[in-house]
Amino acid sequence: MASLLVPATAAAWPVSLAVLDRDDGQWLSPTRHRGEHWIAGTPGHRYGVQLTNTSDRRVLVVLSIDGVNAISGDTAHPSQAGYVLAPGQSTRIDGWRKSMQDVAGFHFTRLGDSYAARTGRPDHVGVIGIAVFAEARRTPVYPAPPPIAHPQADAGAARESRRGAIAAESSVAAPAATQRIGTGHGEREYAPTRHARFVRASRQPTQLLQWRYDAPEALMARGIVPHWKWRGPRHDRPQAFPTGFVPDPSN
Repeated sequence: MASLLVPATAAAWPVSLAVLDRDDGQWLSPTRHRGEHWIAGTPGHRYGVQLTNTSDRRVLVVLSIDGVNAISGDTAHPSQAGYVLAPGQSTRIDGWRKSMQDVAGFHFTRLGDSYAARTGRPDHVGVIGIAVFAEARRTPVYPAPPPIAHPQADAGAARESRRGAIAAESSVAAPAATQRIGTGHGEREYAPTRHARFVRASRQPTQLLQWRYDAPEALMARGIVPHWKWRGPRHDRPQAFPTGFVPDPSN
């Protein structure tokens, strides 16, 4: 279970990202195209975002879906609330945070029905992104010999030093052209979390990562996913034990 953070006052990437189609149980493998990573989302299918902290210290992960913070619902910015992961911890975020106990499930849907579009923010529909922050390390405190240095000046210098050691990478998004799907605001699901205290090591994230997504037909039309690579649903015959989870009834 990840801890939810209320905002408070790096060279290998510390967090890995994966997306699971919760209805067919398949991990959505990204395809690299012109410097960006793309995944194909099936309209109507629920999905979850898997976050894994591969580093040896706690991290804060701000999750953006369609340009919207998945916890607060605000237009996403790295300075906002995120999820705290312990070293080696992996967690799956399945929806928009509605309370400390539940979320409204993520699902691929037509662009106009996406949460971002329905709240008047359709410009960044079709992207899943994370901003990752390392935790400030605690340093031992020793009695200062005379003359006593001004503590505020020392603290300010330490902060500037940490900022200078941080490197961040950001990929530039291509124009949204013919985006067909976005992420909807689905059914409520039980997903408990708790508050956690976290002090960021820097104002800038140590990692910025984004994956773009669209419907399979849209990716094939753009030449991102070749027709032969998209196999689609494999339901040629009934199966007693099909892969996946129990979906909500359609009516």
